[in-house]
Amino acid sequence: MLLPSLLRASVSPWFNLMGNRVTVLKASGVIIPAPDQVYIAEDVDPGRIAPGSVLHPGTRLSGANLAIGSGCAIGTDGPVALNDSQLGSNVTLGSGSFARCTILDGADVGPGAHIRPGCLLEEGSSCAHTVGLKQTVLMPHVVLGSLINFCDCMMTGGTSRSNHSEVGSSYIHFNYTPHRDKATASLMGDVPNGVMLDRPPIFLGGQGGIVGPVRIAFGTVLAAGTIHRRDVLESGMLITGSAAPKARPRPYQPGLYGDISRVLRNNWIYLGNLHALREWYRHVRARFTAEPSARRCHAGALLRLDELITERIKQLDRLALRLTESLDRARSEHPAGLPATPFALHEHFLAQWPDLKPQLGAASTHPGDEARRDAFLAAVNTGTPYLNAIKDLSAPTHSTGTEWLQTIVDRLTQNSVDPSTAR
Repeated sequence: MLLPSLLRASVSPWFNLMGNRVTVLKASGVIIPAPDQVYIAEDVDPGRIAPGSVLHPGTRLSGANLAIGSGCAIGTDGPVALNDSQLGSNVTLGSGSFARCTILDGADVGPGAHIRPGCLLEEGSSCAHTVGLKQTVLMPHVVLGSLINFCDCMMTGGTSRSNHSEVGSSYIHFNYTPHRDKATASLMGDVPNGVMLDRPPIFLGGQGGIVGPVRIAFGTVLAAGTIHRRDVLESGMLITGSAAPKARPRPYQPGLYGDISRVLRNNWIYLGNLHALREWYRHVRARFTAEPSARRCHAGALLRLDELITERIKQLDRLALRLTESLDRARSEHPAGLPATPFALHEHFLAQWPDLKPQLGAASTHPGDEARRDAFLAAVNTGTPYLNAIKDLSAPTHSTGTEWLQTIVDRLTQNSVDPSTAR
């Protein structure tokens, strides 16, 4: 009995207080209406949870990188498991699970959410009930309805909460192919234009879906009930019904790839947009991190973007493996030699991929046109909130910023596999 008494006497009062993290948080100004119904894991740093945030009954917090800004409300509609995620100020989480995601100021997610690693939800974005996200970026003001599965996507467009891009209820992004790969990330809008908050919104009608990878231009409307499989690169188009050129049944051979030129092109462009957004965070958003909560969310967002880039590389690795298997099968079916279409591009991609991979990966940097970048940064007013600062910029300044970011996308894409170079 003597040893425990000596140990208790040797520890500091702060250590004893830290033993009950709920007590620490309440003392700091965090609102916890039912303390006995809240769980705080030992790896959580109470100093990273801001006063004025509310932890409702059923809240479970864990992770050394967890950070919650002021005015957040966790578990307004039921239990929430929040792990290793960063929340800005005034974020509302209804119920569900949230792991290794970053959610910025004023965003809200309804009940029954399943927000998995690699998600970045920017200011004012919103999800209604029962939404599943993974490896997905929602830029400011994007709204998702209910009963949605929207994994491996990036969506932007719109200028405000009243003029926003939207995904209708019961929507799905189909991101897994019969070939067992996920080289299928889809881009709704783009980073160079979308970050300027001055582009027309995109509308994806309810009870519909997109078969990735596709690119959708600003101002596009996909009618409700539409399953869409093609790129829409002209702004302001209304799409109804199926755009598939071959609607009748035809032979299909699982595991044997056909033309992959659009798949590769869209993957390079998607990766280029991720790198452009990462540079935007490094050089533009980094100037709006005076508050500790903002700094933690900024660090979390950069981590999310690295994870998103790494995920795309992993899926391209898997595509390379599947293509190798596909080519082996094709050679057995064409003993006299493979036809150039579509197999030349398969071989070309596999030959180039080991050199391309490090150029595309999270460890690589792509600054783009630094003169345009610096000219744009010189015009940004850091004395006003981020969204206001971007919206208040002149049209010529917006153009300069867009041109800078577009050079990142273009240069990365040009350095990647060009289908025209295959024999």
